[in-house]
Amino acid sequence: MQLSDPSLDRSIHAERRHRLAQAMGTGIAVIPTAPERIRNRDTHYPYRFDSHFYHLTGFTEPEAALVIVAGNAPRALLFCRERNEERETWDGFRYGPEGAREHFGFDEAHPIGALDEQLAQLLENQVALYYPLGSDPEWDARAIRWLNAVRAKARTGIAAPEQVRDVRALLDEMRLVKDARELALMRRAASISAAAHRRAMRSARAGQFEYQVEAELLYEFRRNGAQFPAYWPIVASGANACVLHYVSNDARLLDGDLLLIDAGCELGGYASDITRTFPVSGRFSGAQRDVYELVLAAQGAAMQNISPGKAWNEPHDAAVKVLAQGMLDLKLLSGSLEEALQKESYKRFYMHRTGHWLGLDVHDAGDYKRDGRWRPLQPGMTLTVEPGLYIRSADDVPAPLRNIGVRIEDDVVVTATGCEVLTGEAPKRVDDIEALMRDGRTAA
Repeated sequence: MQLSDPSLDRSIHAERRHRLAQAMGTGIAVIPTAPERIRNRDTHYPYRFDSHFYHLTGFTEPEAALVIVAGNAPRALLFCRERNEERETWDGFRYGPEGAREHFGFDEAHPIGALDEQLAQLLENQVALYYPLGSDPEWDARAIRWLNAVRAKARTGIAAPEQVRDVRALLDEMRLVKDARELALMRRAASISAAAHRRAMRSARAGQFEYQVEAELLYEFRRNGAQFPAYWPIVASGANACVLHYVSNDARLLDGDLLLIDAGCELGGYASDITRTFPVSGRFSGAQRDVYELVLAAQGAAMQNISPGKAWNEPHDAAVKVLAQGMLDLKLLSGSLEEALQKESYKRFYMHRTGHWLGLDVHDAGDYKRDGRWRPLQPGMTLTVEPGLYIRSADDVPAPLRNIGVRIEDDVVVTATGCEVLTGEAPKRVDDIEALMRDGRTAA
């Protein structure tokens, strides 16, 4: 994966490594990248690096690990594959240790095969070992071997680290607030994904299959330079829209149904995440419009509660209040708003949270609570805002509302005064959606 300005990337990643060393104080950190995964027999899934590793290195090759030596003179060491003419003929270019050191600005670089021996030396007389504790049994076993190799030298006066800490706790905090380069990538990813949603609205027709709409999304992603979908697209028509993680995408679109699309691309490692819901026919029915406008109002209430100092849960609580009142108005619930909120009876039709962190991962790094309290928002945090209503068919559900599923999701970044919507190029007002779909049909 080639990013736009390697020299800029080098300084940014070096600064992040320095921040991690400062946060550690002393000790050794080991951050491996993701392994390659077999899809079937001898065929691999498309390779995707570990997000924490990439955040600190910008290095996209497999079989690599970053080692940070904290202290008065911190150092960053990369362990990676060596150059190999035969393997490069089959699989493509490798930087090799020396090329990686020079290009990415590491203090040292070594062959990945030297990692275990080097760690057994680097950990001598260190206070702590930081690594992704518990994330992979193989790395847990390797860490134990490193520590035991140092402990075996105890009679010579060498001490092993007394503490083993999860490095992800520090990295999650580092990744939570995005810098200017990250936000630029996320804006571009959002723009590409918004174009894909517009394409889907223009092209969807009754009689098509969901996978044909999925193909339009994937085409728009790739033709604009996105490397991957950030997750597999959800293209859910009719009752399928009431299945939150529906990915079969093989049903036929029927006139009179809604089509819910949850799809976003990944660009330069950074995810976008958009959901739009629109009528296959090009026009919302009365009941569909009522449910849709309710979800849109709930999203608006949530966004009004995104600003610095607001707690993470405030947008969700605002959306839930609007949705619960709407459920009462639509005769989906009975009783009072206070009862619906207290008993959480609204969860029958709205069972998920209103958003999540967004960044290198679709559900990005970072705790939502600190010391038992919801985290306050601050500028540079990026999150989704995605209320929905999922009304499965049942005897006690009014007939016009049955099998209506609606979700509206946008990506936002917290600003000094509120929030910036990154995905606003994807239409979501009823009139705008219907106009776009009408234009698509006219053009066809």
